[in-house]
Amino acid sequence: MPTSQGDPIAVVGEWIATDLQEVSHDPASLDLGGRWAVSITFEGTATLARFGTWARRAPSPDEMGPWRGPDPDAWTSSLVEDAYVAAVESVRAHISRGEVYQANICRVLRTSLEPDSDVVALHNLLVAGNPAPHSGALRLPDHGVHIASASPELYLRRDGDTIQSRPIKGTGKRAADLLAKDEAENVMIVDLVRNDLGRICRAGSVAVPGMLEVEHHPGLVHLVSTVSGQLLPLTTWPQILAATFPPGSVTGAPKIAALEIIDALEAGPRGPYCGAFGWVDADRGTAELAVAIRTFWREDSPSGPQLAFGTGAGITWDSDPQAEWRETQLKSARLLDVAGSGEVP
Repeated sequence: MPTSQGDPIAVVGEWIATDLQEVSHDPASLDLGGRWAVSITFEGTATLARFGTWARRAPSPDEMGPWRGPDPDAWTSSLVEDAYVAAVESVRAHISRGEVYQANICRVLRTSLEPDSDVVALHNLLVAGNPAPHSGALRLPDHGVHIASASPELYLRRDGDTIQSRPIKGTGKRAADLLAKDEAENVMIVDLVRNDLGRICRAGSVAVPGMLEVEHHPGLVHLVSTVSGQLLPLTTWPQILAATFPPGSVTGAPKIAALEIIDALEAGPRGPYCGAFGWVDADRGTAELAVAIRTFWREDSPSGPQLAFGTGAGITWDSDPQAEWRETQLKSARLLDVAGSGEVP
């Protein structure tokens, strides 16, 4: 049975990809043909894997190594509670000065990982214990890429010239927990996504067919809106990513100012978390990329492999710092439980 250092493989939704043909770090490759598994870090580093075989099925036992869940009490956070609360207060100060309307502040959790633990096996646990519409896994041992995602959020869906995004802003345990602050967050990010798509779409084609819809996911609810448009002729993937990345729901508004605040307040890079994850079919002109939230990834360090996981919250003037900290806990609790116990809640 293979371990996490086994053969390259990608799992995206109901598709499994094998027979790796090439790996590229240039987004222009996505316009050249073939079907690609895509991972882009929040900082913009792309890992694009073109696989020769795509089939609708689940991973078989001989394609997975074991999953040895980490100690649930051994996670450390890049921002502890006091530091996170202080970061929220700092964002509110930036808002009071008119420098930004909102910013997404995140923290990365890490713990030690058994060397033979396999993210494809973790993906199977997540599918059972925390089903999500954009779940997937990518294992590229020679390139140090081991990712398992249970993302609920669509970054970009493409079908020919039609492009769509479904940003999530607003989280609660139940619909009754959603506040006016959550609606305001969502409306601001919808406006940002409309602006991003407007840079690459035909004039007048950008629309919002769905607004502030409540979506139910395991253990929580989200407010989700839909923004769509018609791409300008001959628009390339580098142009699409330049206009829309990083996703607005995990940055803030205005995006450039929010990114500067994130860089100053967060305690290190986000890595795969809050980047993009999914697939692009260059031959058919189709794609589905998720925002890589609710995502685990493996990091190698001198002391041995580590498992990382990111969580965060959107901060506005109305934010309660302690409530935002609790939101980061709500978003992570169920997934950390699945990963640690190896069982379905």
